[in-house]
Amino acid sequence: MAEEKKSHFQENFIAGVLAILPIAATWLVIDFLVGVLIDMGAPSVRGLAGLLEPVAPMVSDLLLNSLVQAVIAIVIVVFGILALGAITRNVFGKRLLHFAERILARIPLISTVYGSVRKLIDALSQQSDSGQQIVLIDFPSPEMKTIGIVTRTMKDIDTGEELAAVFVPTTPNPTNGYLEIVPMSQLTMTDWEMDDAMSFIISGGAVGPDVMNYSRGASPLAQSPDLSNPNPEDAR
Repeated sequence: MAEEKKSHFQENFIAGVLAILPIAATWLVIDFLVGVLIDMGAPSVRGLAGLLEPVAPMVSDLLLNSLVQAVIAIVIVVFGILALGAITRNVFGKRLLHFAERILARIPLISTVYGSVRKLIDALSQQSDSGQQIVLIDFPSPEMKTIGIVTRTMKDIDTGEELAAVFVPTTPNPTNGYLEIVPMSQLTMTDWEMDDAMSFIISGGAVGPDVMNYSRGASPLAQSPDLSNPNPEDAR
């Protein structure tokens, strides 16, 4: 009887953990994003409260309330992001963004960090019609494969062999990962889209296409669009 109760307890506990895990993971992601938005917008709210204190002390005190401050900070940042997106989509905004990037490129440390992050984002957001940007590589051993995203191609200076820089995202956070330099002959091509790969990685393999090309494909990556320059505008 005691063993049966223990078995029921373990089963119920495991079922409860499995039920709460997706909710907990979603909450952690949302909590992180909300925290980032609040941290970005809170200084503006506190500054506004300081300006209003001499003329409207009650409003100033209200703005300093933690809950009110958090809500207003989120609203400010969200509208700021929307406004920035709208501005950067027109000709004037693009020129302004390029001007700011040229200024950042002249600052030693910042230019390295910003330039690297910018190129990574451009590479990850690039849409490949052939779907060959998503590949499989032998990692961490020849008997295993993992999903990788080709960010650029290059050549071996001695042999002339085609090489690919492959970013290997980690599960469940695809913003972390490894950078592998792999001979293009060792890549296994897939027909996956970026959304397919991200869903597969974030879900730990639970969400994804039903079939995949696990064997090394014959289609060379060299036939796909040039990945060595993910931002075509930079080449002009």
